Amino acid sequence: MATTDEKVDAKPNILITGTPGAGKSYLCERLSDQLKLKWLDCSKIAKENNFVEEYDDEYDCPILDEDKLMDYLEPLMQQGGNIVEYHGCDFFPERWFEAVFVVTCSNTILFDRLKERGYNEKKLKSNLECEIFGTVLEEARDSYKPDIVVELKGDTKLDAEQSLKTVKNWYRAWKRK
Repeated sequence: MATTDEKVDAKPNILITGTPGAGKSYLCERLSDQLKLKWLDCSKIAKENNFVEEYDDEYDCPILDEDKLMDYLEPLMQQGGNIVEYHGCDFFPERWFEAVFVVTCSNTILFDRLKERGYNEKKLKSNLECEIFGTVLEEARDSYKPDIVVELKGDTKLDAEQSLKTVKNWYRAWKRK
């Protein structure tokens, strides 16, 4: 059992997930700064450390070597105080996170964002279908305890501000436990 002093110094690990373009990075950047948590962008970490199995030409993207990423993240997660960002979540251990926030976005807005990023038609269609069917949210609900999974909206700056407020309120409540 943690002492009161340990809890005051302790920081949770939070997962921010969702379809590419939904607004994860915008949220993570602000949360990292405001809550003084370490932002772990898994796509960036994978690229910087070559945690890639191969390249998928059809979808124009690298295929993540999950085992290498997990080995890299494990000691960081044990320390606590991390915001992990990735567009998938089912391979992360449940024990790593005190909260899982899934950012969702309407199809029309997501389409425009992904088109602006230069996604090819196949990749664009696949990501839109993922959002339409709520794949990432379902994945999160299947992989983690239901009471730690929270859906956030990422359509507008106002949505992002509300999402920021939601996570910060969760964080304050967690610190009081």
